Amino acid sequence: MKSLVVYSSKSGNTRKLAEALYNHLSGEKELCAIADAPDPAGYNFVAVGFWLQGGQPDPDSQAYLARLEEGQGLYLFATHGAAADSPHARNAMNSAKAIAARAHVIATFSCPGQVSEKVLEMAAKKDPQPPWLADAPAAAGHPDETDMQNVVRMLVELDLP
Repeated sequence: MKSLVVYSSKSGNTRKLAEALYNHLSGEKELCAIADAPDPAGYNFVAVGFWLQGGQPDPDSQAYLARLEEGQGLYLFATHGAAADSPHARNAMNSAKAIAARAHVIATFSCPGQVSEKVLEMAAKKDPQPPWLADAPAAAGHPDETDMQNVVRMLVELDLP
């Protein structure tokens, strides 16, 4: 099986999850930042990790998700300042699924990711404030070791590559 892990990461949070996934995969595999990602054609399994911008996958991730092929196995994973089970995080994951509608989504994973002080300061000045801002303090220190184990556990439970 030929696997590809692609990630978009401003703070390094999503990259940490991508590396954990990549290290778990066996067989022919590739890990790429989204800016360097190859055409997804020819890969049996693609994992795409993204951060949230305006309650959606970041623009680069949206463009890449739209390129996935019919029936291609897809694992979506994300980091964000919101709580993992928040409507904000769920809506963003649903948006990613809709963008990649041709692919076959086999798993999703979402977890908080530490937000930089600069981003927190900018968000606090907005009116209205973003819905994730109240959850952001709890995201400090994430993704942590448990988050990295859980992103891999999804692959193990589904007996993926």
